[in-house]
Amino acid sequence: MHLAYPAVLSALLFCTGLYGVLARRNAILVLMSVELMLNAVNLNLVAFDVWLSKTAEDTLHSGQALTLFTIAIAAAEIGIGLAIVLAVHRNRGTADIDRLRDTAERHDPDDPDHDARTAGKPDEAQKAEATA
Repeated sequence: MHLAYPAVLSALLFCTGLYGVLARRNAILVLMSVELMLNAVNLNLVAFDVWLSKTAEDTLHSGQALTLFTIAIAAAEIGIGLAIVLAVHRNRGTADIDRLRDTAERHDPDDPDHDARTAGKPDEAQKAEATA
């Protein structure tokens, strides 16, 4: 098999994952897109390893070993990422990245609109007591 076939497939997978990271608003879909990008990198590593092992006398298969390392790192990343997303969803009630970014921004206490926006909302201490 030619090297171009897995390279093109890997490029398509990576571009699809990149689009998912840039366009999605849900944190879980962003994590899935990152996994798609990592799988594209793994496909490239294995394809180039097979291509280089055909031309070289040494069959070390370092690309496949690096792929296994990448899979292990990706598994740890998705486990920690999902734990963080679930904790944020439990505290904030949403996994929408834009809403989380808006709630993380600090407002000026001298802003007169700040009191009107937070009048009906519980403060952080009440929210922490309710979840404890």
